Amino acid sequence: MDLSFSTEDEEFRREVRAFIEREYDDDLRRQMAQSKNGYLDKEGQMKWMKKLSNQGWLAPNWPKEYGGPGWTQTQKYIFDVETSAAGTPPVLAFGVKMVAPVIMAFGSDEQKQTYLPPILASDVWWCQGYSEPGSGSDLASLQMRAEDKGDHFLCNGSKIWTTLAQHADWIFCLVRTDADAAKPQQGISFLLIDMKTPGISVEPIVTLDMPVANQQEVNQVFFDDVRVPKENLIGELNRGWTYAKYLLEFERGNAYGPSLKRSIAKVKSIAENELVGTGERLIDDSSFAGKIADMERQITAMEFTELRIFAALSAGERVGPESSMLKAKGSELGQGITELTLEATGFYTQPLMRDTWAEIKGRTNEPRVGPTYAAPVAPYYFNYRKASIYAGSNEVQRNIMAKLVLGL
Repeated sequence: MDLSFSTEDEEFRREVRAFIEREYDDDLRRQMAQSKNGYLDKEGQMKWMKKLSNQGWLAPNWPKEYGGPGWTQTQKYIFDVETSAAGTPPVLAFGVKMVAPVIMAFGSDEQKQTYLPPILASDVWWCQGYSEPGSGSDLASLQMRAEDKGDHFLCNGSKIWTTLAQHADWIFCLVRTDADAAKPQQGISFLLIDMKTPGISVEPIVTLDMPVANQQEVNQVFFDDVRVPKENLIGELNRGWTYAKYLLEFERGNAYGPSLKRSIAKVKSIAENELVGTGERLIDDSSFAGKIADMERQITAMEFTELRIFAALSAGERVGPESSMLKAKGSELGQGITELTLEATGFYTQPLMRDTWAEIKGRTNEPRVGPTYAAPVAPYYFNYRKASIYAGSNEVQRNIMAKLVLGL
């Protein structure tokens, strides 16, 4: 496999680096360094996404006909590598990477004209309404009802673990439109719902790090006799399961290698500053150094696997069960790195700082305990336990691979 980059690709890399240097300002960098969950508050998140939108780089995977930049697979990979290396805020996936591809593939022309431009301009914040109490990885068992009332659906039920729903303008939901279908998957439809519709309420779910309001992440969304116009149905009635599976290919198919490399570099940097009981640097401890080396080996293998898959994409092939492999292994490696970060930081991870942005935002004069990097380490470790569960648990991913790759 030829891993060399062309002259044009290297020029593109320099362009991306210049953009990051120019637009990723010190305020955003300080906030990201203290984020408990990898996100910024709404103001900061929208600020960065607007910068990308104005550059025409918010949606690298969109076809050019819908406003995408028309990048090659190599350019997309370079962009991922450089933004990950710089630690820029992630683009929120719910609009750009998840619901938009579904609208492009299955939506009407009117729906494409209505919903895609505001997503591309980063004017609308979307959230995802899939999981329910008792219906997480067993998504087909969902119970939120959408009754046909002629010109609209009447929705009742709830969605749970809804990331950043408190900020969202719209939610895309899987709903049950046929309770008597022969198989539960056959009675599900895909709806787009305005979060300002009467009858919708959002309740925060307080996580272990007890975040302040501007760092709240997960919520439960309740729907009480919510009227949704028929024109908000994507595709055909009772075909939502098909659209959901299509969406999950995009949710699971992210590149993990670049961000994993940056994360392990952070662990090494911490280990160079922390001392063990003998007074030597942690990085010089053979046991801990061995753990880092093993993690770096696995990350390299992951990176080469991704490059092989992206090469297939460049040849026009579609991501299939390979996305399950990337999701399962990538999330496990990410969790392993959070464990190493926790071990490296040691007892400085123990004090709970609810508001890790307090100093940056000028909300306190109290000095923090320990080094600057310590406060978000434990919260991020606990937060990232979710990575092997969302988008289908890793056990589900292995079942998919067993069936579609191994033919078991």
